Amino acid sequence: MNQEKLIEFKTSKPFSLGVEIELQVIDKKSFNLLPCAPEILAMVPDELKERIKPEFIRSMIEVNTEVCSNMDQVRDNLAHLVHLAEELADKNDCLLYAASLHPFARHTEQELSSHPRYIRIMDDLQLVGRRFITQGLHVHVGMTHHETAIRVCDSIRLFLPILLALTCSSPYYEGIDTGLHSYRAKLFEALPLAGMPDQLENWGKYLEMVKLLTDTGIITGVRDLWWDVRPHPDFGTIEIRICDLPSTFKEILAIVALIQGLVAELSDSSKHLNPNMQVLKSNKWQAARYGLAGRFVYPLLQKKITMQEAAGEIFSKAAPAMEKLGTSHYLSDLQQILVSGTSADHQRKIFSTKNDFSSIIKELHPLFWQ
Repeated sequence: MNQEKLIEFKTSKPFSLGVEIELQVIDKKSFNLLPCAPEILAMVPDELKERIKPEFIRSMIEVNTEVCSNMDQVRDNLAHLVHLAEELADKNDCLLYAASLHPFARHTEQELSSHPRYIRIMDDLQLVGRRFITQGLHVHVGMTHHETAIRVCDSIRLFLPILLALTCSSPYYEGIDTGLHSYRAKLFEALPLAGMPDQLENWGKYLEMVKLLTDTGIITGVRDLWWDVRPHPDFGTIEIRICDLPSTFKEILAIVALIQGLVAELSDSSKHLNPNMQVLKSNKWQAARYGLAGRFVYPLLQKKITMQEAAGEIFSKAAPAMEKLGTSHYLSDLQQILVSGTSADHQRKIFSTKNDFSSIIKELHPLFWQ
């Protein structure tokens, strides 16, 4: 049987976008996670139930845009959906909070969603899955051809640790300072088939791998491949999944624009990068552990710079494509992250003065729309 007929890559408009964010549902009084998602979701209009959805625990919801042709559509669509979700949360005496880990909530107190897929996954994962009470930012970018999608997936792996460093927002877990800027990244790697993917090489080899994994029952479909970046044949996209969730709307948009520009730049290049996996893992560790203060190594050049310097370099790399896409104005917001720090930096600064985890949410939540 022709391998290419096993999975069809549904091509998309080049560099179109779909953005998914996962938000915490927070009790207004205690600032703890609150299993109120079912009540919020019950109030979502029928025509938007695919846009505001349940997640695997009842104290979080997913908001995902429609397919957007450009960043202006992403901004307007995401803002509309989040505002609506916030209004419904308010009616249930709770609020929505953007970060990749709640600072003091305990996984043992979370209630699981009743969705059959999540029940199946959690039954398999057990404690590893129950500890994974994290939220993230996922960005789909439209691709016109499956081989381009594979090449970009392989090549963009070099830059994924930088995207993580720019978005770190999970330094605390169950009332403990983990010592990391993104503890979510390490929790995620405990899941099967998660983390930095191996080189895919070409579409045929990707299909062979997926067939092997499905035929042997390791996965039920490509959605079970929880890589930091993956092709998504059903949507005709590549999906970047490594990012923590920034705590402001402005930063979310800036990161999405950067990802779109970087994907566009790599799509136009004939180079098919295959960076050394051990260096990739080291770079990702540096991002998760130290954030923008971490070390970044270019494998082929054996060049060592700071993660902050590496961020500046990918801003420059993506800038020509961002100019063509009309998103250059987001570069100033990206530069501001280097100046002001990430959500993880802000969370630690607040806790160092207040010595109170609730104060982190109290101070950061009102800043989301600024």
